[in-house]
Amino acid sequence: MIMNIIQTAPALAEQVYQAILDEICSGRLVPGTHLKQEQLAERLGVSRQPVQQAMALLKADGLIEEVGKRGMRVSHLDVATMHHHYEIRALLDGLAARATAARLAADTAARDSFAAEAHAILAAGRTAVVRGDVPQMVRQDEAFHRLFYHASGNPLVAQTAEPHWRFLRRVMGDVLRHAEPPHDIWDQHEAIVDAALEGDSSRCGDLMGAHAFRAATLLASHTQEKASQS
Repeated sequence: MIMNIIQTAPALAEQVYQAILDEICSGRLVPGTHLKQEQLAERLGVSRQPVQQAMALLKADGLIEEVGKRGMRVSHLDVATMHHHYEIRALLDGLAARATAARLAADTAARDSFAAEAHAILAAGRTAVVRGDVPQMVRQDEAFHRLFYHASGNPLVAQTAEPHWRFLRRVMGDVLRHAEPPHDIWDQHEAIVDAALEGDSSRCGDLMGAHAFRAATLLASHTQEKASQS
């Protein structure tokens, strides 16, 4: 029996997904903004099909939602859901940080490779901060955490964290624009890298966990303050 080959998702749909995500993260598409496939397709210079596919992915990730017959709109941030995601990610990130520090302490080659990649990410992140490039800050922030997932030696950490990242990519944009100075975030990243390179497993894990909870707490406070003023 000859079976049909399953085709992978079109790369164009992934590019459209990223383009819309960048606009949500940067604040150009604010919560409540209605999204029309025809307008998006025209603005991005693509057909409606990749836009439709991208919007299905964005909906699955909780970034956009249906509004009856009016189509889709950018979702409003649900603070409780955000906390749930951050709680799980803080545990996973702390686990990855502790495992990474322990591994680097025992493997000089792994330590050197980690140091080179970590410092490149830190430099790229700080450059994005200077330029005020929120989407790039989000990408470098994700690269920072994924570095620890990979360096931990446990492939299940990244797999488990992925669903939470799909929701939190948008949240990180809100953190960077409203809740926490971007320079502070990258100072925290640098301190975590230093602890990992020193092989201090306990300190590295504690710093990483506190880093995640701080972002969630500050954004929740900002969101609640904004709601009370409206």
